[in-house]
Amino acid sequence: MKQILPALFTVGALMVVTGASVYVTGWPAAPYVYTVGATLVALAQINDRPRVQNPAIRRLRFQQILGALLLVLAGTLMLLTRHNEWIVCLTIATIFELYTSIRLPQEEEKELKGK
Repeated sequence: MKQILPALFTVGALMVVTGASVYVTGWPAAPYVYTVGATLVALAQINDRPRVQNPAIRRLRFQQILGALLLVLAGTLMLLTRHNEWIVCLTIATIFELYTSIRLPQEEEKELKGK
């Protein structure tokens, strides 16, 4: 299971980047590629368990999962609407994901060193 989650995340992230960047060309399959990739990323992040538990890490995990779900919502908006509302959702999800990808390892390391 420990090798499946990083592989799921990597494949999903590549699909998200590919789907979002190819969407501008008008390729009809781009929203589907993006949505499947976002779902894989969300599944990998939801099933990943933190090594330590404290309130700061739980808050960051919640933000990370919220960002992953917003990625899936952006894919749904990409599929259902033919306008650019999905970009706003993608931007918010990206901010959440970027912030938690920086802060979560710092908090886990600080907690492990404290024990």
